[in-house]
Amino acid sequence: MNSYRQTHRGSILQLAVFLVLTGFAGSMLAQDGSAFAPVYARDVAPILQQKCVSCHNPDGIGPMPLQTYQQVRPFAALIKDRTGKRMMPPWHNDPTTGIQQFKNDASLSEQQIATLAAWADGGAPEGDPANLPAPIQLLAGGAWHLAEELGPPDLIIKSRPYDVIANGQDQWWTPDVPFEGLESDRWLRAAEFKPSYPLGKKVVHHGHAVLQPADGGRAVALARYGVGKSWEMYPQGTGMLVPAGGNIAWNLHYFPVGIEGEDDVVEVGLWFYPEGQQPELVTNGESMFRVDGLNGMARGQDIIIPPHGYQVLQGTHVLQSPAVLHSFRPHMHMRGKVMTMTAIYPDGRREVLSQVNKYNHTWQIAYIYADEVKPILPRGTVLQFTTVFDNTANNPINPDPNQWVVFGRRGVDEMSHAWVGITYIDEEQYVQAIAQRRAYQETLSLN
Repeated sequence: MNSYRQTHRGSILQLAVFLVLTGFAGSMLAQDGSAFAPVYARDVAPILQQKCVSCHNPDGIGPMPLQTYQQVRPFAALIKDRTGKRMMPPWHNDPTTGIQQFKNDASLSEQQIATLAAWADGGAPEGDPANLPAPIQLLAGGAWHLAEELGPPDLIIKSRPYDVIANGQDQWWTPDVPFEGLESDRWLRAAEFKPSYPLGKKVVHHGHAVLQPADGGRAVALARYGVGKSWEMYPQGTGMLVPAGGNIAWNLHYFPVGIEGEDDVVEVGLWFYPEGQQPELVTNGESMFRVDGLNGMARGQDIIIPPHGYQVLQGTHVLQSPAVLHSFRPHMHMRGKVMTMTAIYPDGRREVLSQVNKYNHTWQIAYIYADEVKPILPRGTVLQFTTVFDNTANNPINPDPNQWVVFGRRGVDEMSHAWVGITYIDEEQYVQAIAQRRAYQETLSLN
């Protein structure tokens, strides 16, 4: 059987080479090894619908809609180029390193990329419109995404209005707003950060809404946002305690894009567990793990990137209790290229959990692990983060490789930290979680 597979694969490879050498670049191979030419209606439209139109629609942040053949056809070559370089859809996780199962995987498979390329090379034919996939219902530009699953938010908090400038340096808006609407402490189930539509979606790059409780207790990060990450829904049975009363400290990073607007307001929707219901596990949501200014240094003091050069920084954090990791979101700026999260276990074993090797500051994507693979880490595990900065002309979004680059809030300066969705658990819960994971893996092996 193995020799047959090797022979069969070899014949397919030979046919692929033949197609290229003889000019049939617009053809692909079916599973039986025969050649076929992709068409829009049957082959391309389903890919775009699944991976692209959520942004590329009249209400989305994509620069052009890609919902019909007439809209897509003029961009066939561009689609081939951007998908072939894995610039689109935006998904910067290294496909060869670490965990590869995610709830929000936006990447294209090699077969999908090859289909788009062959379609473009073959003249971008339309095919039979009868083979088009059924249209999907897209959310309105100002809609709550989580409302599809959870219904409308239980509570909405709003920033104070901000007048957006058309051009200039990065802008920050940090108002304090009274937190009103809760009569008693509640357990948060999910939160969504929603810039205004349409202006806010264009100019709000990232932001935070943090509750400062009235009693002066520990601050609670209700929601964090970045282009590509707008919501956070905790696993079933996991929640965050939200005290009633206090102030919301907003931290909004606006990036001017050539348009101005008055009175821009950002909203955060909050969904709670039923009143009186306490989840089994308590989470802090996304927590910041620094990769700079460690060992007593001031934050960012060790970020010094030379002109036309590189810098590597590393930070370590010891877990004082067992933990479950739900997501990984690197945060660097325009010179940031790679961030790796490695677990060093108490027995000395090392495991790369995630690596983003094509980081792009334009996007702030949270890579949300699938439930069956999310890391379950024992107490004493060291989380090691490694950052690589590229201040050379090879970095396509580098604004000026002739400059020295140091720490700062602006996009042209640098930062180095990771937002990690983490839930700390006790030893009993850790043993139970490991047992459940092993039982799941045994079930898979039996099947």
